[in-house]
Amino acid sequence: MLDFGMSVLPLARFQFAMTTIFHFFFVPMSIGLSLVVAVMETMYVIKKQKIYQNMAKFWGKIFLLSFAVGVVTGLIQEFQFGMNWSEYSRFMGDIFGAPLAIEALLAFFLESTFIGVWMFTWDRFKPFWHAVMIWMVFLGSSISALWILTANSFMQHPVGFKISSATGRAQMTSFKALLTNPQLWYEFPHVVFGAFVTGAFIMAGMSAWMIFRKQSTEFFRKSMRIGLVIGFIACLGSAASGDLQTRYVMNEQPMKFGATEGIYNKTADPAPWAIFQLTNPTKKTANAKIEVPDMLSILAYHRLNASVKGMNEANTSLHQKYDHQFGKKMNYYVPVNTLFFAFRTMAAGFGALAGLAVLGLWFSRKRKNTIGKQRWLTILLSIATFGPFIVNTSGWLITELGRDPWVVYGLLPISAAVSPSTSAAAVLFTNIVYFLLFLALASFMFFYAKKALYKGPESVDDTPDQKTEDPFSKEAFSK
Repeated sequence: MLDFGMSVLPLARFQFAMTTIFHFFFVPMSIGLSLVVAVMETMYVIKKQKIYQNMAKFWGKIFLLSFAVGVVTGLIQEFQFGMNWSEYSRFMGDIFGAPLAIEALLAFFLESTFIGVWMFTWDRFKPFWHAVMIWMVFLGSSISALWILTANSFMQHPVGFKISSATGRAQMTSFKALLTNPQLWYEFPHVVFGAFVTGAFIMAGMSAWMIFRKQSTEFFRKSMRIGLVIGFIACLGSAASGDLQTRYVMNEQPMKFGATEGIYNKTADPAPWAIFQLTNPTKKTANAKIEVPDMLSILAYHRLNASVKGMNEANTSLHQKYDHQFGKKMNYYVPVNTLFFAFRTMAAGFGALAGLAVLGLWFSRKRKNTIGKQRWLTILLSIATFGPFIVNTSGWLITELGRDPWVVYGLLPISAAVSPSTSAAAVLFTNIVYFLLFLALASFMFFYAKKALYKGPESVDDTPDQKTEDPFSKEAFSK
């Protein structure tokens, strides 16, 4: 079999990253858009104003597109798991299978069933009960995320298991332990708030673009304001949950935390925080630093008098803990530059989006609505449509790359998880196929989202004064 001088492991890792990142574009988008659509339909129930129903219908189209593409990308991700990571599946199947099965049989079916009911029953249920349908969709998508993160949290912090002496596999000993894993309850709120940010700013950004184009400005002004309110609150929630998660990671995965801050050796007390630096992973040195004195102590411990351990100390501890099982040649250092800049991109991104939300709300307020004249702001808000994707991807890179060299922390190295029968040529071929497929799906999503957007709210306005015609009448056939 041709291998082109390449090994399976880096190609398999690239494929996992590519499929997961692309899938993770649409999961937060679906969760977030289901929330904003549910809020709009609830406002229609409360205020009885037709515009809110039209908004729910209009943005529901974008939500349905994201859901459809998300399902396809999820299937591809499952396929690459089976093809490239069979040793991981063998080792983790007894634990990984349970939450994924519940996610598919309970959460996904709840979500997909109520999506169908919601889509086709606008004129069959009273507004209150129809709004309940979209809230059930939102509930299903959130529960789905919970079960997926239950599995991921085990990979970060294994609990409730034992290693079978007969098979060498991990076996679940406590399902309750999986659900009470502290990693899960630090990770889940941060991911869900990020999803809310995604849905909110997609709607706000697309609305700002239509305001820039001076089309249906009042409809899109209201849509934008709802998105910005939800987005701003979600940014605050992301910051608060991210702070809690970071402090947890500092104790549980000190190597990951040290890399996000670019620290090799224990800092001074109090510890400075590097806004920018260039790290040399080979020499394990940092250059061109721009630091804020004492700030890392405040961020990490919420006090001034504290020092922070670096990656060298974490490396020593990890070797002492795992050398007897995995040998002294294990490299516990993670890709420091990637994590350092990913963390700052994520943090700065949330801050920038929150700032844009404040500006957008200020200039679009009802008493002095000047958002249409603020061309610079509508352009920035339009660009911000893509901001959450960058922010979410940065967070995912921190979570996954910061776990190196483990696929299951402390139990299974990445090198031991890859499929033994897979060839480099096969993985390279599927990488190319998946990339082309993702490109086609992205083009499909962009084209139809743009088409739906440019049709405007008139495409969903079905007020009674609109003329309807019986397609089987004599007049219809006489035309």
